[in-house]
Amino acid sequence: MSTFSSLMGTQTLLPIIQAETAEEGLNIAKAMAAAGITLVEVVLRTPASYDVIALIKKELPEMIVGAGTILDEAILNKALEVGSDFIITPATSAKLYEVLAKCPVPVVPGVATATDVLAAYENGYTEVKLFPASLAGGVPFLKAMGAVFQTIKFCPTGGINAANKSDFLSLNNVIAVGGTWVADKKWVQNEDWAAITASCKDALSQ
Repeated sequence: MSTFSSLMGTQTLLPIIQAETAEEGLNIAKAMAAAGITLVEVVLRTPASYDVIALIKKELPEMIVGAGTILDEAILNKALEVGSDFIITPATSAKLYEVLAKCPVPVVPGVATATDVLAAYENGYTEVKLFPASLAGGVPFLKAMGAVFQTIKFCPTGGINAANKSDFLSLNNVIAVGGTWVADKKWVQNEDWAAITASCKDALSQ
């Protein structure tokens, strides 16, 4: 199976899409694609989330689309049914790890503590999501984890923005940073898709 980092390629930004309707989600994805984004995460926080994934997969077949906010087997199965290319969880548990072990696409389990990182390591994962990154210790925490868990790579999300993303990306154990700042809610509400494209281009160029 491919890994999350292999799907990412050289892209170090994991843009997060949260949309109220499938059409809104597609427009956000199109704006991101116009900036050169080839992979996005759709968080399953609205009733339309599954439709968003399905529509992006249909209209932008080259786009790699992952599902976030996976909490249990039912959510996982539904995310896979609509074509999710990878799976991201906000947190993990022994029960969820059992479910994820059978997942046919790359999984990035969510961690927030050293104990969580060890659990991911014990379950065979080498790529994890630090969430919420800013509240879970941020850059100092990742530096400390790098000394102990030398084979684990992180994708921090939560509190990442244009001002601090380079601090995270400068760390050897960070493969990408995730965030919603590149698709500000105001831009989405105003249908200012050009602003999203510009923000993504800026994030990719640094």
